[in-house]
Amino acid sequence: MRSDGEEVPSSGWASNFVGTLRGLLDRPLASYYLLLSSVGLLVFIGLVMVFSVTSVDNYATTGSPFTSIAKQALFAVVGLLAFWVCQRLPAMTFRALAAPLLLCAFVLMSIVDFLGWLSASKGSTVHVGPIFVDVVDNLWLHIGGFQMQPAELAKFALVIWGADLLVRKGSTIMSWRELLMPLFPVTVALLLLVGYNDLGSMICMVVLFAGLLWAAGARLSVFGWLGGLFTTAVVALILLPVDKAYRFERIKVFFDPSIDPKAENGRYQYLHGLWAVAEGGWFGVGLGQGNLKWGRLPNAHNDFIFAIVAEELGVVGCMVVLLLFGMLTYTGLRIARRVEDPFRRLVAASITIWFVGQAIINIGGVVGLMPITGLPLPFISDGGSALVVALGAAGILTSAARAEPDCARAMHARPPRKWVRLLWAPLPPLPRTREDGDGTDPRHARRAGRR
Repeated sequence: MRSDGEEVPSSGWASNFVGTLRGLLDRPLASYYLLLSSVGLLVFIGLVMVFSVTSVDNYATTGSPFTSIAKQALFAVVGLLAFWVCQRLPAMTFRALAAPLLLCAFVLMSIVDFLGWLSASKGSTVHVGPIFVDVVDNLWLHIGGFQMQPAELAKFALVIWGADLLVRKGSTIMSWRELLMPLFPVTVALLLLVGYNDLGSMICMVVLFAGLLWAAGARLSVFGWLGGLFTTAVVALILLPVDKAYRFERIKVFFDPSIDPKAENGRYQYLHGLWAVAEGGWFGVGLGQGNLKWGRLPNAHNDFIFAIVAEELGVVGCMVVLLLFGMLTYTGLRIARRVEDPFRRLVAASITIWFVGQAIINIGGVVGLMPITGLPLPFISDGGSALVVALGAAGILTSAARAEPDCARAMHARPPRKWVRLLWAPLPPLPRTREDGDGTDPRHARRAGRR
Protein backbone atom coordinates (compact mmCIF):
# COMPACT_ATOMS: atom_id res chain seq x y z
CA MET A 1 0.00 0.00 0.00
CA ARG A 2 1.37 3.43 -0.95
CA SER A 3 1.58 6.44 1.40
CA ASP A 4 -1.55 8.00 -0.17
CA GLY A 5 -3.59 4.94 0.84
CA GLU A 6 -3.96 3.44 -2.63
CA GLU A 7 -3.34 -0.31 -2.75
CA VAL A 8 -0.65 -1.51 -5.12
CA PRO A 9 -1.63 -4.72 -6.96
CA SER A 10 0.71 -7.67 -6.59
CA SER A 11 2.09 -8.31 -10.06
CA GLY A 12 5.35 -10.11 -9.30
CA TRP A 13 6.12 -13.08 -11.49
CA ALA A 14 6.74 -15.25 -8.42
CA SER A 15 3.28 -14.65 -6.97
CA ASN A 16 1.70 -15.19 -10.37
CA PHE A 17 3.57 -18.44 -10.81
CA VAL A 18 2.61 -19.68 -7.35
CA GLY A 19 -1.02 -18.77 -7.98
CA THR A 20 -1.04 -20.55 -11.33
CA LEU A 21 0.63 -23.63 -9.81
CA ARG A 22 -1.87 -23.76 -6.97
CA GLY A 23 -4.71 -23.48 -9.45
CA LEU A 24 -3.34 -26.38 -11.47
CA LEU A 25 -2.77 -28.55 -8.40
CA ASP A 26 -6.32 -27.88 -7.19
CA ARG A 27 -7.80 -29.42 -10.33
CA PRO A 28 -9.55 -32.76 -9.66
CA LEU A 29 -7.36 -34.79 -12.04
CA ALA A 30 -4.04 -33.15 -11.08
CA SER A 31 -2.61 -36.24 -9.34
CA TYR A 32 -3.60 -38.46 -12.24
CA TYR A 33 -1.90 -36.33 -14.89
CA LEU A 34 1.17 -35.62 -12.75
CA LEU A 35 1.67 -39.34 -12.26
CA LEU A 36 1.23 -40.20 -15.93
CA SER A 37 3.61 -37.44 -17.05
CA SER A 38 6.37 -38.18 -14.51
CA VAL A 39 6.37 -41.94 -15.14
CA GLY A 40 6.09 -41.49 -18.91
CA LEU A 41 9.01 -39.05 -19.05
CA LEU A 42 11.19 -41.28 -16.86
CA VAL A 43 10.54 -44.28 -19.13
CA PHE A 44 11.31 -42.16 -22.22
CA ILE A 45 14.57 -40.89 -20.71
CA GLY A 46 15.43 -44.46 -19.80
CA LEU A 47 14.97 -45.72 -23.36
CA VAL A 48 17.07 -42.86 -24.75
CA MET A 49 19.89 -43.45 -22.27
CA VAL A 50 19.87 -47.23 -22.71
CA PHE A 51 20.31 -46.73 -26.45
CA SER A 52 23.07 -44.19 -25.87
CA VAL A 53 24.96 -46.50 -23.51
CA THR A 54 24.60 -49.77 -25.41
CA SER A 55 24.60 -48.83 -29.10
CA VAL A 56 28.37 -48.77 -29.66
CA ASP A 57 29.02 -51.99 -27.77
CA ASN A 58 26.10 -53.71 -29.53
CA TYR A 59 27.45 -52.66 -32.91
CA ALA A 60 30.88 -54.02 -32.05
CA THR A 61 29.56 -57.38 -30.84
CA THR A 62 26.43 -58.03 -32.95
CA GLY A 63 26.76 -55.68 -35.91
CA SER A 64 23.59 -53.81 -34.94
CA PRO A 65 23.36 -50.84 -32.54
CA PHE A 66 19.71 -51.66 -31.76
CA THR A 67 20.08 -55.04 -30.02
CA SER A 68 19.69 -53.85 -26.43
CA ILE A 69 17.26 -51.01 -27.09
CA ALA A 70 14.97 -53.33 -29.05
CA LYS A 71 14.87 -55.71 -26.09
CA GLN A 72 14.30 -52.88 -23.62
CA ALA A 73 11.57 -51.38 -25.80
CA LEU A 74 9.86 -54.78 -25.89
CA PHE A 75 9.93 -54.93 -22.10
CA ALA A 76 8.58 -51.39 -22.00
CA VAL A 77 5.63 -52.52 -24.12
CA VAL A 78 5.05 -55.48 -21.77
CA GLY A 79 5.36 -53.09 -18.83
CA LEU A 80 2.78 -50.75 -20.35
CA LEU A 81 0.46 -53.73 -20.73
CA ALA A 82 1.02 -54.51 -17.03
CA PHE A 83 0.37 -50.84 -16.26
CA TRP A 84 -2.90 -50.97 -18.24
CA VAL A 85 -4.08 -54.13 -16.50
CA CYS A 86 -3.17 -52.95 -12.99
CA GLN A 87 -4.82 -49.56 -13.35
CA ARG A 88 -8.07 -51.22 -14.44
CA LEU A 89 -8.37 -53.78 -11.65
CA PRO A 90 -10.32 -52.97 -8.47
CA ALA A 91 -8.67 -53.07 -5.05
CA MET A 92 -10.49 -56.26 -4.07
CA THR A 93 -8.74 -58.14 -6.89
CA PHE A 94 -5.29 -57.23 -5.60
CA ARG A 95 -6.29 -58.16 -2.07
CA ALA A 96 -7.43 -61.57 -3.32
CA LEU A 97 -4.08 -62.04 -5.12
CA ALA A 98 -1.97 -60.98 -2.13
CA ALA A 99 -1.33 -64.43 -0.63
CA PRO A 100 -0.73 -66.21 -3.99
CA LEU A 101 1.74 -63.48 -5.03
CA LEU A 102 3.63 -63.83 -1.76
CA LEU A 103 3.75 -67.63 -2.04
CA CYS A 104 5.01 -67.35 -5.63
CA ALA A 105 7.74 -64.94 -4.48
CA PHE A 106 8.84 -67.38 -1.74
CA VAL A 107 8.99 -70.31 -4.16
CA LEU A 108 10.93 -68.43 -6.84
CA MET A 109 13.40 -66.92 -4.35
CA SER A 110 13.99 -70.33 -2.76
CA ILE A 111 14.77 -71.82 -6.18
CA VAL A 112 17.15 -68.97 -7.02
CA ASP A 113 19.02 -69.26 -3.72
CA PHE A 114 19.26 -73.05 -3.82
CA LEU A 115 20.42 -73.29 -7.44
CA GLY A 116 22.74 -70.33 -6.95
CA TRP A 117 24.32 -72.01 -3.91
CA LEU A 118 24.71 -75.29 -5.81
CA SER A 119 26.28 -73.53 -8.79
CA ALA A 120 28.68 -71.56 -6.57
CA SER A 121 29.74 -74.65 -4.61
CA LYS A 122 30.42 -76.70 -7.77
CA GLY A 123 31.93 -73.81 -9.71
CA SER A 124 29.67 -74.38 -12.70
CA THR A 125 26.05 -73.81 -13.62
CA VAL A 126 23.68 -76.49 -12.29
CA HIS A 127 20.66 -77.27 -14.47
CA VAL A 128 17.41 -78.79 -13.22
CA GLY A 129 15.73 -79.52 -16.52
CA PRO A 130 15.27 -76.16 -18.29
CA ILE A 131 15.73 -74.25 -15.01
CA PHE A 132 19.11 -72.88 -13.96
CA VAL A 133 20.81 -69.96 -12.24
CA ASP A 134 24.02 -68.65 -13.77
CA VAL A 135 27.07 -69.14 -11.55
CA VAL A 136 28.26 -65.56 -12.18
CA ASP A 137 25.04 -63.55 -12.43
CA ASN A 138 23.03 -65.45 -9.82
CA LEU A 139 20.23 -62.90 -9.50
CA TRP A 140 18.35 -64.19 -12.53
CA LEU A 141 16.23 -67.30 -12.79
CA HIS A 142 16.45 -68.89 -16.24
CA ILE A 143 13.57 -71.07 -17.43
CA GLY A 144 14.44 -72.23 -20.91
CA GLY A 145 14.88 -69.13 -23.03
CA PHE A 146 13.03 -66.93 -20.52
CA GLN A 147 14.74 -65.16 -17.63
CA MET A 148 13.41 -63.11 -14.73
CA GLN A 149 14.59 -61.51 -11.49
CA PRO A 150 12.34 -62.84 -8.69
CA ALA A 151 13.49 -60.13 -6.27
CA GLU A 152 11.41 -57.61 -8.26
CA LEU A 153 8.31 -59.75 -7.84
CA ALA A 154 9.11 -60.06 -4.12
CA LYS A 155 8.95 -56.25 -3.75
CA PHE A 156 5.56 -56.14 -5.45
CA ALA A 157 4.23 -59.07 -3.41
CA LEU A 158 5.37 -57.55 -0.10
CA VAL A 159 3.54 -54.30 -0.88
CA ILE A 160 0.24 -56.01 -1.75
CA TRP A 161 0.32 -58.66 0.99
CA GLY A 162 1.55 -56.29 3.70
CA ALA A 163 -1.10 -53.65 2.89
CA ASP A 164 -3.87 -56.24 2.85
CA LEU A 165 -2.77 -57.72 6.18
CA LEU A 166 -2.44 -54.32 7.87
CA VAL A 167 -5.89 -53.25 6.68
CA ARG A 168 -7.43 -56.45 8.01
CA LYS A 169 -5.71 -55.97 11.37
CA GLY A 170 -6.86 -52.35 11.61
CA SER A 171 -6.06 -50.60 14.88
CA THR A 172 -4.54 -53.77 16.37
CA ILE A 173 -1.35 -52.92 14.47
CA MET A 174 -0.39 -51.09 17.67
CA SER A 175 -0.06 -54.47 19.39
CA TRP A 176 3.27 -56.34 19.28
CA ARG A 177 1.37 -59.62 19.28
CA GLU A 178 -0.37 -58.69 16.03
CA LEU A 179 2.90 -57.56 14.45
CA LEU A 180 4.52 -60.88 15.31
CA MET A 181 1.66 -62.96 13.94
CA PRO A 182 2.47 -63.23 11.06
CA LEU A 183 3.70 -59.88 9.64
CA PHE A 184 7.25 -59.71 10.99
CA PRO A 185 8.24 -63.41 10.70
CA VAL A 186 7.03 -63.72 7.11
CA THR A 187 8.63 -60.42 6.10
CA VAL A 188 11.96 -61.28 7.73
CA ALA A 189 12.00 -64.70 6.02
CA LEU A 190 11.35 -63.09 2.62
CA LEU A 191 14.01 -60.44 3.24
CA LEU A 192 16.62 -63.06 4.09
CA LEU A 193 15.79 -65.09 0.98
CA VAL A 194 16.18 -61.98 -1.16
CA GLY A 195 19.22 -60.65 0.67
CA TYR A 196 21.32 -63.80 0.34
CA ASN A 197 21.98 -63.09 -3.34
CA ASP A 198 20.71 -59.51 -3.71
CA LEU A 199 21.51 -57.31 -0.72
CA GLY A 200 20.51 -54.15 -2.59
CA SER A 201 16.98 -55.40 -3.24
CA MET A 202 16.71 -56.45 0.40
CA ILE A 203 17.61 -52.93 1.53
CA CYS A 204 15.00 -51.52 -0.84
CA MET A 205 12.39 -53.91 0.57
CA VAL A 206 13.22 -52.82 4.12
CA VAL A 207 12.66 -49.21 3.05
CA LEU A 208 9.28 -49.96 1.46
CA PHE A 209 8.25 -52.08 4.47
CA ALA A 210 9.11 -49.20 6.79
CA GLY A 211 7.01 -46.95 4.56
CA LEU A 212 4.14 -49.41 4.82
CA LEU A 213 4.30 -49.41 8.62
CA TRP A 214 4.59 -45.61 8.68
CA ALA A 215 1.48 -45.22 6.53
CA ALA A 216 -0.37 -47.67 8.80
CA GLY A 217 0.48 -45.56 11.87
CA ALA A 218 2.85 -47.95 13.64
CA ARG A 219 4.49 -46.78 16.86
CA LEU A 220 7.99 -45.32 16.92
CA SER A 221 9.33 -48.26 18.94
CA VAL A 222 8.43 -50.58 16.04
CA PHE A 223 10.85 -48.70 13.79
CA GLY A 224 13.55 -48.95 16.44
CA TRP A 225 13.24 -52.74 16.55
CA LEU A 226 13.03 -52.87 12.76
CA GLY A 227 16.22 -50.83 12.46
CA GLY A 228 18.04 -53.13 14.87
CA LEU A 229 16.96 -56.30 13.06
CA PHE A 230 17.81 -54.76 9.71
CA THR A 231 21.31 -53.72 10.82
CA THR A 232 22.00 -57.18 12.24
CA ALA A 233 20.80 -58.89 9.07
CA VAL A 234 22.88 -56.63 6.81
CA VAL A 235 26.05 -57.17 8.84
CA ALA A 236 25.48 -60.94 8.79
CA LEU A 237 24.85 -61.00 5.04
CA ILE A 238 27.99 -58.94 4.43
CA LEU A 239 30.35 -60.99 6.62
CA LEU A 240 29.04 -64.57 6.65
CA PRO A 241 28.68 -65.77 3.02
CA VAL A 242 32.18 -66.67 1.85
CA ASP A 243 31.14 -66.28 -1.81
CA LYS A 244 29.95 -62.67 -1.23
CA ALA A 245 33.27 -61.08 -0.28
CA TYR A 246 32.66 -58.24 -2.75
CA ARG A 247 30.07 -56.79 -0.37
CA PHE A 248 32.69 -56.08 2.28
CA GLU A 249 35.00 -54.70 -0.40
CA ARG A 250 32.31 -52.21 -1.41
CA ILE A 251 32.03 -51.04 2.20
CA LYS A 252 35.80 -50.55 2.37
CA VAL A 253 35.74 -48.62 -0.90
CA PHE A 254 33.05 -46.33 0.45
CA PHE A 255 35.16 -45.43 3.50
CA ASP A 256 38.53 -45.44 1.69
CA PRO A 257 38.20 -44.71 -2.04
CA SER A 258 41.77 -43.38 -2.45
CA ILE A 259 43.30 -46.67 -3.56
CA ASP A 260 44.62 -47.96 -6.89
CA PRO A 261 41.76 -47.43 -9.40
CA LYS A 262 42.81 -50.57 -11.30
CA ALA A 263 41.94 -52.85 -8.39
CA GLU A 264 39.11 -55.23 -9.17
CA ASN A 265 37.31 -55.23 -5.82
CA GLY A 266 34.85 -52.37 -6.38
CA ARG A 267 37.21 -49.39 -6.54
CA TYR A 268 37.38 -49.44 -10.33
CA GLN A 269 33.63 -49.05 -10.76
CA TYR A 270 33.37 -46.56 -7.90
CA LEU A 271 36.06 -44.21 -9.21
CA HIS A 272 35.08 -44.44 -12.88
CA GLY A 273 31.51 -43.60 -11.93
CA LEU A 274 32.75 -40.47 -10.17
CA TRP A 275 34.90 -39.60 -13.18
CA ALA A 276 31.86 -39.83 -15.43
CA VAL A 277 29.93 -37.50 -13.13
CA ALA A 278 32.83 -35.02 -13.02
CA GLU A 279 33.34 -35.15 -16.78
CA GLY A 280 29.87 -33.83 -17.58
CA GLY A 281 30.03 -30.38 -16.01
CA TRP A 282 26.92 -28.23 -16.22
CA PHE A 283 25.63 -29.24 -19.66
CA GLY A 284 27.43 -32.52 -20.38
CA VAL A 285 29.55 -33.62 -23.31
CA GLY A 286 26.46 -34.26 -25.45
CA LEU A 287 24.00 -37.12 -25.81
CA GLY A 288 25.83 -40.16 -27.14
CA GLN A 289 29.24 -38.47 -26.83
CA GLY A 290 30.34 -39.97 -23.51
CA ASN A 291 33.32 -42.33 -23.65
CA LEU A 292 33.39 -43.98 -20.21
CA LYS A 293 30.55 -46.27 -21.31
CA TRP A 294 32.86 -47.90 -23.89
CA GLY A 295 33.96 -50.70 -21.59
CA ARG A 296 35.51 -48.40 -18.99
CA LEU A 297 32.53 -48.24 -16.58
CA PRO A 298 31.09 -51.63 -15.52
CA ASN A 299 27.29 -51.90 -15.63
CA ALA A 300 26.97 -48.47 -17.25
CA HIS A 301 23.66 -49.56 -18.82
CA ASN A 302 22.17 -50.68 -15.51
CA ASP A 303 23.39 -49.82 -12.01
CA PHE A 304 25.51 -46.85 -13.14
CA ILE A 305 23.35 -45.36 -15.86
CA PHE A 306 22.96 -42.18 -13.79
CA ALA A 307 26.72 -41.63 -14.18
CA ILE A 308 26.27 -41.63 -17.96
CA VAL A 309 23.34 -39.22 -17.61
CA ALA A 310 25.70 -36.92 -15.67
CA GLU A 311 28.50 -37.29 -18.25
CA GLU A 312 26.38 -36.73 -21.34
CA LEU A 313 23.66 -34.39 -20.07
CA GLY A 314 25.49 -32.71 -17.20
CA VAL A 315 24.04 -31.16 -14.08
CA VAL A 316 21.02 -29.98 -16.05
CA GLY A 317 20.16 -33.52 -17.14
CA CYS A 318 20.63 -34.84 -13.60
CA MET A 319 18.36 -32.12 -12.24
CA VAL A 320 15.65 -33.08 -14.74
CA VAL A 321 15.80 -36.70 -13.57
CA LEU A 322 15.76 -35.65 -9.90
CA LEU A 323 12.88 -33.25 -10.55
CA LEU A 324 10.83 -36.05 -12.14
CA PHE A 325 11.48 -38.34 -9.18
CA GLY A 326 10.56 -35.47 -6.87
CA MET A 327 7.31 -34.98 -8.81
CA LEU A 328 6.60 -38.69 -8.57
CA THR A 329 7.22 -38.62 -4.80
CA TYR A 330 4.97 -35.61 -4.25
CA THR A 331 2.21 -37.12 -6.37
CA GLY A 332 2.35 -40.54 -4.74
CA LEU A 333 2.20 -39.16 -1.20
CA ARG A 334 -0.57 -36.76 -2.25
CA ILE A 335 -2.58 -39.72 -3.55
CA ALA A 336 -1.97 -41.65 -0.32
CA ARG A 337 -3.20 -38.67 1.71
CA ARG A 338 -6.34 -38.07 -0.36
CA VAL A 339 -7.64 -41.51 -1.27
CA GLU A 340 -10.30 -42.89 1.08
CA ASP A 341 -9.83 -46.65 0.78
CA PRO A 342 -7.28 -47.76 3.46
CA PHE A 343 -5.82 -50.50 1.26
CA ARG A 344 -5.18 -48.07 -1.60
CA ARG A 345 -3.71 -45.59 0.88
CA LEU A 346 -1.16 -48.06 2.23
CA VAL A 347 -0.27 -49.37 -1.23
CA ALA A 348 0.16 -45.86 -2.65
CA ALA A 349 2.45 -44.80 0.21
CA SER A 350 4.60 -47.94 0.10
CA ILE A 351 4.97 -47.94 -3.71
CA THR A 352 5.99 -44.28 -3.64
CA ILE A 353 8.57 -44.89 -0.91
CA TRP A 354 9.78 -47.95 -2.83
CA PHE A 355 10.45 -45.87 -5.96
CA VAL A 356 12.05 -42.90 -4.24
CA GLY A 357 14.02 -45.11 -1.82
CA GLN A 358 15.46 -47.19 -4.65
CA ALA A 359 16.30 -44.05 -6.63
CA ILE A 360 18.10 -42.52 -3.63
CA ILE A 361 20.08 -45.72 -2.99
CA ASN A 362 21.09 -45.99 -6.66
CA ILE A 363 22.04 -42.35 -7.13
CA GLY A 364 23.73 -42.19 -3.72
CA GLY A 365 25.97 -45.11 -4.73
CA VAL A 366 26.85 -43.50 -8.07
CA VAL A 367 27.85 -40.12 -6.61
CA GLY A 368 29.67 -41.62 -3.61
CA LEU A 369 27.23 -40.72 -0.84
CA MET A 370 26.38 -44.38 -0.14
CA PRO A 371 28.05 -47.76 -0.70
CA ILE A 372 27.36 -49.39 -4.06
CA THR A 373 24.45 -51.84 -3.81
CA GLY A 374 23.79 -52.88 -7.41
CA LEU A 375 20.21 -51.59 -7.49
CA PRO A 376 18.86 -50.33 -10.83
CA LEU A 377 17.45 -46.82 -11.21
CA PRO A 378 13.65 -47.20 -11.49
CA PHE A 379 12.21 -46.75 -15.01
CA ILE A 380 15.62 -45.74 -16.43
CA SER A 381 18.12 -48.59 -16.01
CA ASP A 382 18.29 -51.42 -18.50
CA GLY A 383 16.49 -54.50 -17.22
CA GLY A 384 13.24 -56.19 -18.18
CA SER A 385 11.96 -57.54 -14.86
CA ALA A 386 12.54 -54.27 -13.02
CA LEU A 387 10.82 -52.19 -15.71
CA VAL A 388 7.77 -54.46 -16.04
CA VAL A 389 7.22 -54.71 -12.27
CA ALA A 390 7.77 -50.97 -11.74
CA LEU A 391 5.25 -50.09 -14.46
CA GLY A 392 2.75 -52.55 -12.98
CA ALA A 393 3.17 -50.89 -9.57
CA ALA A 394 2.76 -47.48 -11.21
CA GLY A 395 -0.50 -48.78 -12.69
CA ILE A 396 -1.80 -49.52 -9.18
CA LEU A 397 -0.76 -46.02 -8.15
CA THR A 398 -2.67 -44.61 -11.14
CA SER A 399 -5.75 -46.56 -10.11
CA ALA A 400 -5.49 -44.98 -6.66
CA ALA A 401 -5.15 -41.52 -8.24
CA ARG A 402 -8.39 -42.06 -10.16
CA ALA A 403 -10.06 -43.12 -6.90
CA GLU A 404 -9.38 -39.77 -5.20
CA PRO A 405 -12.80 -38.35 -4.20
CA ASP A 406 -12.53 -35.18 -6.30
CA CYS A 407 -11.17 -37.09 -9.29
CA ALA A 408 -13.89 -39.73 -9.07
CA ARG A 409 -16.65 -37.11 -8.85
CA ALA A 410 -15.22 -35.19 -11.81
CA MET A 411 -15.01 -38.33 -13.95
CA HIS A 412 -18.59 -39.30 -13.11
CA ALA A 413 -19.80 -35.74 -13.77
CA ARG A 414 -18.21 -35.73 -17.23
CA PRO A 415 -17.53 -39.38 -18.06
CA PRO A 416 -15.32 -40.26 -21.05
CA ARG A 417 -16.92 -41.94 -24.00
CA LYS A 418 -17.74 -45.60 -23.68
CA TRP A 419 -15.00 -46.76 -26.04
CA VAL A 420 -12.43 -44.78 -24.02
CA ARG A 421 -13.57 -46.46 -20.80
CA LEU A 422 -13.42 -49.83 -22.54
CA LEU A 423 -9.92 -49.35 -23.96
CA TRP A 424 -8.33 -47.40 -21.10
CA ALA A 425 -10.06 -47.75 -17.72
CA PRO A 426 -13.58 -47.95 -16.28
CA LEU A 427 -14.96 -45.18 -14.12
CA PRO A 428 -13.59 -45.23 -10.55
CA PRO A 429 -15.98 -45.86 -7.64
CA LEU A 430 -17.67 -42.79 -6.24
CA PRO A 431 -16.53 -41.72 -2.75
CA ARG A 432 -18.56 -43.00 0.16
CA THR A 433 -21.52 -40.96 1.34
CA ARG A 434 -22.24 -40.02 4.95
CA GLU A 435 -24.54 -43.02 5.26
CA ASP A 436 -21.70 -45.29 4.16
CA GLY A 437 -19.40 -43.85 6.79
CA ASP A 438 -21.66 -44.19 9.83
CA GLY A 439 -23.04 -47.58 8.83
CA THR A 440 -26.74 -46.61 9.04
CA ASP A 441 -27.41 -48.33 5.76
CA PRO A 442 -25.95 -51.88 5.73
CA ARG A 443 -26.22 -52.11 1.95
CA HIS A 444 -24.07 -49.00 1.54
CA ALA A 445 -21.57 -50.25 4.10
CA ARG A 446 -21.21 -53.59 2.32
CA ARG A 447 -20.82 -51.84 -1.01
CA ALA A 448 -18.13 -49.55 0.41
CA GLY A 449 -16.22 -52.55 1.75
CA ARG A 450 -16.09 -54.12 -1.68
CA ARG A 451 -14.41 -51.11 -3.34
